[in-house]
Amino acid sequence: MPRLRLAGAQPPLTFIPPARRAWVRWLVRLLLPLLLRGQGVGRVQADGVAELAGCFRAQQQGRVRLFLAFRHPSTRDPLVLAWLFWCAVPRLARRLGRPLRPPVHAQFLYDRGIPLWAGALVGWVLCSLGGVPIQRGKLDRQALRMARELAVDGPFPLAIAPEGATNGHGELISPLEPGLAQLAFWACEDLAAAGRPERVVIVPIGLRYPLLRPSWPRIERLLAPLERRLGLAPPPPGPPRPRKDRETDQEALAEHRYGRLLAVAEVMLRELEGFYRQAHGLHFTGGAPFAERMAQLRDRVLELAESRFALRSQGTLQERCRRIEQAGWERIYRADLDALSPVGRGLADWTAAEASLCLDHMRLVEPFTAMSGRYVVDRPTPDRYAELLLILWRAVAWIEGRPQLRPPSLGPTQAVLQVGPAIDVTDRHGAYRQDRRAAVDSLTGAVRTALQDILERGLR
Repeated sequence: MPRLRLAGAQPPLTFIPPARRAWVRWLVRLLLPLLLRGQGVGRVQADGVAELAGCFRAQQQGRVRLFLAFRHPSTRDPLVLAWLFWCAVPRLARRLGRPLRPPVHAQFLYDRGIPLWAGALVGWVLCSLGGVPIQRGKLDRQALRMARELAVDGPFPLAIAPEGATNGHGELISPLEPGLAQLAFWACEDLAAAGRPERVVIVPIGLRYPLLRPSWPRIERLLAPLERRLGLAPPPPGPPRPRKDRETDQEALAEHRYGRLLAVAEVMLRELEGFYRQAHGLHFTGGAPFAERMAQLRDRVLELAESRFALRSQGTLQERCRRIEQAGWERIYRADLDALSPVGRGLADWTAAEASLCLDHMRLVEPFTAMSGRYVVDRPTPDRYAELLLILWRAVAWIEGRPQLRPPSLGPTQAVLQVGPAIDVTDRHGAYRQDRRAAVDSLTGAVRTALQDILERGLR
């Protein structure tokens, strides 16, 4: 949850055209093992690399135009995907006796906000690797035009995260945005208009981060300080003993751990409800189940931000967050600053400060958009428990004004990459010509189903 610290209104955001620099890619590849370890990734496992290498080869031979649709559970994803494209794919291609023409690379779309909160250096690196920045809350014509050109004439495949943003859940897919499907159909149209024979395909790539050595004691060491920061009394050390059998004992221990996690979430929710009730006059229904109360909090806080920006409350939670973000940016990053009087400039700074605060409200509840109340109960593994706990931990750090504070380590993770069967978009182009919206929705649904199948297959 990044937080921008602004002195006032800023000059308008400009488009950052991709400017690939081979030496930057070489340097990042050289540092990749260190960068992965620095992000807590102790091992990378990839399945389906041979099929992906075949798709890269088909693109290099001019037989297909390739889109890579990857899951986006974490900010570590770009590094892991870089390892897949730069290391695993060319290595396996050589081993199979069908080497690929270097460099093996993929260009990509990224959120225009990343250079704002991650820093200009990160933005420059993304630009130097061929990334295309896009403002997600509006029709960013310049970015879409560039992405459309790369999809048809670019030297590399185009990688896109159809979820649009991270959700912190390795085993839960957020609703997909339609941009990937629309770009794929545009590529079909442009190829047909040019009389070119390439087919357009989408390759889904699953990605998750299970703990290499799950440790309940480490998880509990993360939970204990979080309980203290929320004013919770120290819990008893464990479930009553003795138990009749080991299985019953394990069930009781799991119930005890979940009870502690639920207590933290309940207190966090109660604190937020109290704050918004007192500070902003929002009303919440008491006595409802946790999941309903969390959904109500998300909705009320987003409505608060939308009302400040005169936005309508419609669409999915992700779509609403994107519109709020864009409305805030339009009030912070302005093209008319030079034409303002000193008083007008002062008022513009006030407007920017108020917009930043509205964005803070949205950023606070945005990580909770994927929380359903059933994630841990349905599958009470250390991984799911840790994911939910880290979301809560970061939310507390955000409220305390320490968004860059890193949580205690839970140990190294394993990045698990799984490549699914390619989806042929060209076969769907006829349906797109007849009903564009229905075809885009259908293709988006097919990509989601493919990602869900990959996830379920990996969890068996």
